[in-house]
Amino acid sequence: MITQDSVLVQLIRLVESIPSPPPPPRRRGRPIVYSEKLFLKALVLMIVRRLHRVGEFLALLQEPTPEMRRVRELLCENGRLPTRRTFERRLKALPERLPAQIGCLGRHLVGLFSPWERSGRAVAVDSTLLRARGGVWHKKDKEAGRVPHTSIDTEAGWTKSGWHGWVYGWKLHLAISVAGMWIPLSARLTPAEVADNQMAPALIEELPDEARFVLGDTHYNAENVRDKCERTERFLVASKRGAYPHTDAGVEVRRILHKLRSLANENFNEHFKSIFDVHEQVPTKGRVSTARFALGAVFVYQLALLHRHGRKPEVNHGLKPFLRAA
Repeated sequence: MITQDSVLVQLIRLVESIPSPPPPPRRRGRPIVYSEKLFLKALVLMIVRRLHRVGEFLALLQEPTPEMRRVRELLCENGRLPTRRTFERRLKALPERLPAQIGCLGRHLVGLFSPWERSGRAVAVDSTLLRARGGVWHKKDKEAGRVPHTSIDTEAGWTKSGWHGWVYGWKLHLAISVAGMWIPLSARLTPAEVADNQMAPALIEELPDEARFVLGDTHYNAENVRDKCERTERFLVASKRGAYPHTDAGVEVRRILHKLRSLANENFNEHFKSIFDVHEQVPTKGRVSTARFALGAVFVYQLALLHRHGRKPEVNHGLKPFLRAA
């Protein structure tokens, strides 16, 4: 009888074929036994099946089903499956490497899809707020070093949004293609109080060479962002401060580009939050776990796009049921 791998298994297998960023500098101590891609495969299983603790992941991995048997085979190297302690240690370290991996895969996807073939080579940079799990840590309690409830994530932070008001949580900083499809090209996660322009240079560093225009709102109209764009031979188009309407030269062109940026950012953020159920609170607590979840979700989104390469012309459409079916 002919059997076909499940969508989950297909996504995990895709990890074997994706390009990887340069490895980090070798540290002293015991040599690394298992490759980074093995733990990226484990991360795919965790994100797709909504598992946020290593114990939950290992419990599912031991299920005696044909699918989990196939997953265990894919998670073995040299005939060995990592121990529980190895999974815990390497999955804890993975968030530090995910931004580089997301950037590497983003550049690969641009080469495959050629998203700017019929449009300007623009990228939209923005951040989207993710509410912290549990209660909020009020400023007076934080200054006093008092944590009123154990549900509070003390590693998150406060920020004020023009739409949502004060929010306690995290910022997912993203750069996405402004074209006929949305491709996440770089990502970072920080506490919510970190300024957008502070993380912009790191996002720009991971962009593909083809990207020529960086579109941002007033938060990105900053000297460090302009300097990074100039050094990477890109043009920054950021909203200007001051009373509207602006009447300087080029205002009409900027208005068109800002509209494209707004459409790309708002639609992608809504699309992403709907797929991974983060309109309310994130399902994790702490910087490491939340970064692994949020950046892992961006990585899985990229993998889903790669899976659809050559299958559907509108690769962004139907991703939610596709991943739910996995």
